[in-house]
Amino acid sequence: MQRLAMDLRMLSRELSLYLEHQVRVGFFGSGVGLSLILGFSVAYAFYYLSSIAKKPQLVTGGESFNRFLQDHCPVVTETYYPTVWCWESRGQTLLRPFITSKPPVQYRKCVVFNNRGVAGENLLTPRTYCCANTEDLETVIHHVHSLYPSAPFLAAGVSMGGMLLLNYLGKIGPKTPLKAAATFSVGWNTFACSESLEKPLNWLLFNYYLTTCLQSSVNKHRHMFVKQIDMDHVMKAKSIREFDKRFTSVMFGYRTIDDYYTDASPNRRLKSVGIPVLCLNSVDDVFSPSHAIPVETAKQNPNVALVLTSYGGHIGFLEGIWPRQSTYMDRVFKQFVQAMVEHGHELSSM
Repeated sequence: MQRLAMDLRMLSRELSLYLEHQVRVGFFGSGVGLSLILGFSVAYAFYYLSSIAKKPQLVTGGESFNRFLQDHCPVVTETYYPTVWCWESRGQTLLRPFITSKPPVQYRKCVVFNNRGVAGENLLTPRTYCCANTEDLETVIHHVHSLYPSAPFLAAGVSMGGMLLLNYLGKIGPKTPLKAAATFSVGWNTFACSESLEKPLNWLLFNYYLTTCLQSSVNKHRHMFVKQIDMDHVMKAKSIREFDKRFTSVMFGYRTIDDYYTDASPNRRLKSVGIPVLCLNSVDDVFSPSHAIPVETAKQNPNVALVLTSYGGHIGFLEGIWPRQSTYMDRVFKQFVQAMVEHGHELSSM
């Protein structure tokens, strides 16, 4: 016992001297702090490279489209390195608008389709837009094609725009004048999207804010809707589902919100798409849950390719240490469009 007490006293004295030395020389000057930082950095790098940075999953319904993408759009098979300090879904989704730059772009033969009630202050008809109704989009596509019938004609849709584009392609099949299309961060199943966004944290970060944006956009044209819609009830909605139930589904004549959400879900029409379509989604996207992505349906259509990343959020896809310039989504879009314009003819001969 005496020997144990002596050892403890000696250990305590040495520890006291060590701590006093640490205070005098500083945490980092002792080398311990630097060792801890280096150790943490190595551990984090190992975790990042083994669990975060991964090649996307490429799902195609035919060998020809798969080979075409590997030859001319290699970005879909390369390892995606999400921003090392911001790879979580919600972080990517929230930060992308503030981090990425918006350089001036010189467009050539580019058309931006604005839905009714979105651009400008004037709404000329008592009608807005929804994911299921493709009449306006069809009109724009056929009008542009009539002006430039010999030009290579492609379309791209992001988020809700992608849902609208896929629903159009699923309805019209191969009769579209479009040569190819690309979609990004599409919500494949509207029921699953709504359920995910109604989870407490997602409702707080996204759902409530987007609901207020929708309310603001229709309230500007309130006088156009009061005869057919209870606008006071619409303005009390606390979620996108409530807004759609009180406004969107009524506006477009659906009997129930479930009828509208069924018709608005692109997964139902994917099998009927008749042109090459590349669809980029992140499996951690809270707007489009991974279990709702129609992987098996995509395997049955030779015109469809799903590119699924492990991280990226909703329209995030940030990459690099400081993701100021282009994102992974930008690179996929650029390579795919270039591939279709320059080598699209190879698909018909494969």
